[in-house]
Amino acid sequence: MKLVLATRNKGKIVELQRIIAEVMPEVELIGTDSFPDLADVEETEDSFIGNALLKAHAVAKATGLPAIADDSGLSVNALNGAPGIFSARYAGTHGDDLANLNKVLKNMEGVLDRSAAFHCAAAFAKPDGFELVVEEKLIGRLTTDPIGESGFGYDPIFIPDGFEITTAQMDPALKDQISHRGMAFRVLVPKVVKSL
Repeated sequence: MKLVLATRNKGKIVELQRIIAEVMPEVELIGTDSFPDLADVEETEDSFIGNALLKAHAVAKATGLPAIADDSGLSVNALNGAPGIFSARYAGTHGDDLANLNKVLKNMEGVLDRSAAFHCAAAFAKPDGFELVVEEKLIGRLTTDPIGESGFGYDPIFIPDGFEITTAQMDPALKDQISHRGMAFRVLVPKVVKSL
């Protein structure tokens, strides 16, 4: 069986393949880059859940295959929840991880409250309109400088509660166990299996 991962983000594809393969090893996961004519889905909703469902439905309808999508991001308490749903394009260009991370650090200069959370809404949709969605979050705090070479996005500046290292310093297996995306997909995937 084929399942389309509604993303072109290579880091996210690798991470999701690892997480989903634990529960559904028989499923072939393919990214949207396997469909060159498939247009990117514009994230027009005002929530992580809304955008995840929007992407899953659009990709399922366009490909004729069941699709899994997520919308995830960082919310910083001192920045009134920003970058939030705009995490991937916070600095202006979609997917410029370094620019986004640097903008957060610049906006947090001199700020004592470093509390933040990673959010993930994970959605599944079939071409017939069937849908499932879950949302999870990982609470932590921000560093003042990037630390670590693993992961992607804001991982180098995020230390989860209970740890003294950033998610960019973690072994991928550990990150998958504790991450917002790992938690969301471990809840979603068994529900997907039951629906197939």
